[in-house]
Amino acid sequence: MAPAITGFDHRHVPVADGVSLNAAVGGSGPAIVLLHGFPQTHLMWRHVAADLAADHTVICPDLRGYGASDKPAETDGATYAKRTMAADVVALARALGHERFALAGHDRGALVAFRAGLDHPEAVTRLACLDVLPTLDMWDVMHGVTGAVGFHLYLMAQPPGLPEQLIAGSPDAFFGHFLDIWTSDPQAIPADVRAAYLEACRDAVPSIVADYRASVGVDVEHDQADRAAGRRLAMPVTVLQQDWGAALGFDAAGLWGAWASDLHHETVTCGHFMAEEAPEVIAKALRDLLTR
Repeated sequence: MAPAITGFDHRHVPVADGVSLNAAVGGSGPAIVLLHGFPQTHLMWRHVAADLAADHTVICPDLRGYGASDKPAETDGATYAKRTMAADVVALARALGHERFALAGHDRGALVAFRAGLDHPEAVTRLACLDVLPTLDMWDVMHGVTGAVGFHLYLMAQPPGLPEQLIAGSPDAFFGHFLDIWTSDPQAIPADVRAAYLEACRDAVPSIVADYRASVGVDVEHDQADRAAGRRLAMPVTVLQQDWGAALGFDAAGLWGAWASDLHHETVTCGHFMAEEAPEVIAKALRDLLTR
């Protein structure tokens, strides 16, 4: 049996022309949307979602281009821009009856959540971003030999063709590499979940690359425009990160503080996949945010 979030129903919800998102939905009460990262699907939230569903409506979609959601062909930078993907999330919540909702994202999902918070402050009541920097800041701090930790960012930033061919040549090795090196507790991602992640990525190489390619182009342009205009996140914001800022020579809390006035920044002792490695810590942090 394929792994799933216990007690959640799955729905395929239209969010844009020709694009529907697969979403696991459970619980009842105020809504919170949880967005997954790379190289994962909505399953990464299985522990945290089950906890929050005790008193919230929890919506866990696969992002556009990932998992069982639709994967439109990349026609231009806008197809997988975080602005486009954020609009998907707002449309999903509204289709499920929620005009306003809290939003948490991990990794790539955190970049979508960040953009949703900037573009849709009327909809996003609270925002949590896990183990990521805003796109503009990420590119600013990646330099010199420390940039080697983000080799995949540079690979997938290349024009269409080469990165897709290289990754598709051995997708399990490529995506599995990150599942291996980014976790401090291999048991946190059991074999059936790992297999589900690899299968989902195997079927989504072009769209995953397009998502990353957008982050070196249109996503940076959107962040630059917001910074120039002085736009900031208007809602309470929680950022949870590993202690990798010091290792790479930057002040993560300071960078996030430039975007959010009401910021709680916390270091979590675990690997990158913190919702799977430290679900109790993440669930508590989200509950604290929801009552702030």
